[in-house]
Amino acid sequence: MSSLLTLTPEGLYCPDAKAHIDPVRPVERAIITHGHADHARAGHGAVLATRQTLDIMAIRYGANSCGQAQALDYGEALALGLVTVSLYPAGHVLGSAQVLLENASGRTVVSGDYKRHKDPTCTPFELVSCDTFVTEATFGLPVFRHPPASEEIAKLLGSMAMFADQTHLVGAYALGKAQRVMAKLRAAGYERTIYLHGALEKLTDYYQTQGVDLGPIELVGKRGKELAGELVMCPPGQLTDRWSRRFGDPKTVMASGWMRVRARARQRGAELPLIMSDHADWDDLCRTILETGAEQIWVTHGAEEALVHWCELNGRQARPLNMIGYGDGEEILDTNDA
Repeated sequence: MSSLLTLTPEGLYCPDAKAHIDPVRPVERAIITHGHADHARAGHGAVLATRQTLDIMAIRYGANSCGQAQALDYGEALALGLVTVSLYPAGHVLGSAQVLLENASGRTVVSGDYKRHKDPTCTPFELVSCDTFVTEATFGLPVFRHPPASEEIAKLLGSMAMFADQTHLVGAYALGKAQRVMAKLRAAGYERTIYLHGALEKLTDYYQTQGVDLGPIELVGKRGKELAGELVMCPPGQLTDRWSRRFGDPKTVMASGWMRVRARARQRGAELPLIMSDHADWDDLCRTILETGAEQIWVTHGAEEALVHWCELNGRQARPLNMIGYGDGEEILDTNDA
């Protein structure tokens, strides 16, 4: 594909660095962009990532999730073989990074998952100029235009005021989304205790050790109907699980970029869908491609063909990578082990 990057059955591979980026199965050396399960897998011989991503992998997979772990700070350059590797903020979740590969032939950036909307729980996206840009396209269709998160939180608070005698049960993914919803609630002035399903505890605790202030939090434990009028956060799958019945007749809420699609909201059992995504929407995907200055665009998981077509209309050479093994990391993390 290029002198810096090629495609193998395991995923993107840099031959001169002898390293894969977010490989879909165990390899000798991996560079990991962030901790979501479709990008960060256990069993690699050596892993290079930000310290926070390494910590998150250890929380999810255990201390021995890889043979050897090496942390790299944002902006720090590391020579790997004939290539210089550096990581830059992706704004997706805590510790998420874009990967910059440099050698005499040019600069290639692998975005991983990223967003450009403001998020108080992680370092904001940093634009990196390059010759080749490998971009995600999870929401790579013009229909996906995410509203400001503050507007969606206002809907939630409005519902809580209107249905003050009911528990509001908010489905949010354990890594990133749950903490962002909590932080946005605090920013909007919500000061009461937020109650958590146990599956959200470890990662939420870790966020707080990293300086993310989420206010008073307690585990639900064995409580149920006594939490009427309160806000409870849980993995999305729990919205329709018998666990939710303990709250009597709760208002079910789901926070995801997929809530733009009504069928997805119905599938999740969400009475109140909140359109909150940790991925770039259509406008930000297009804007980022132009702002990188890259002439070559490679499009990974998502609506690849639509974004490739847009690139070609705007004078960029583009190709879909048709990589398997990746999806919306939010969907994959809809389990209790996260």
